[in-house]
Amino acid sequence: MRVLAVGAHPDDIELGCAGALLRHVEVGDEVTMLVMSEVEHGPQGVVSRAQEQEHAARIIGAQLLWGGFPDNEIPAGRASVAVLDAAVRSTGADIVYVHAPADTHQDHVATSQSAHAASRRTARVLYYQSPSTTTFAPSVFVDVESTMRGKLAALEAHWSQVTQCAMVDLEAVEAGCRYWGSRARIGYAEPFETTRFVWDIVRPAKADNAFVERAPEADPLEHLASVSTLSR
Repeated sequence: MRVLAVGAHPDDIELGCAGALLRHVEVGDEVTMLVMSEVEHGPQGVVSRAQEQEHAARIIGAQLLWGGFPDNEIPAGRASVAVLDAAVRSTGADIVYVHAPADTHQDHVATSQSAHAASRRTARVLYYQSPSTTTFAPSVFVDVESTMRGKLAALEAHWSQVTQCAMVDLEAVEAGCRYWGSRARIGYAEPFETTRFVWDIVRPAKADNAFVERAPEADPLEHLASVSTLSR
């Protein structure tokens, strides 16, 4: 499967769906991350947030693309749709992850709307939750218990947000995945809304060319007769 994860800013994707992306990488899927804005500096210009994002992408095992828009100026129109169209085509994305549309940050809203337009022919579109998401009613959950540590490591790569200005609370992130896991009846989960998710039911790979010879089933009446005889 070819996967495209889209975020407005560095660390958005990691917060929303890094656990799921790590699961994709585990099974051999091709993962690409597209960050729509370029934020060159962290607090007091000490660190390049672009370098942090590159480090996080390496931890996940994903290719990294940049949209090139200034922070807080992502347009909700033709320019951003064109960037996303090009990313969907170049990656051949089978599934797109992006911000949920109900959000108070204008860059998140613009990115979500543009991705919705660019993914009009994509069979699977999943919306992830951000700290600024307002309403969120997920119906799809991905089990991320095996990739929880990787998700936190990818977030730690954004150290200017974790340690310098406390924008990312790793304990809260883990608690959130635990909460959604309880809702999904599993240990840890990432939640997603969707407007379109095509589920292709296929035969497991091991069973494709396998023929299992079954023993003939016993006659149930014969079994009942033997039980009846023993009970006399």
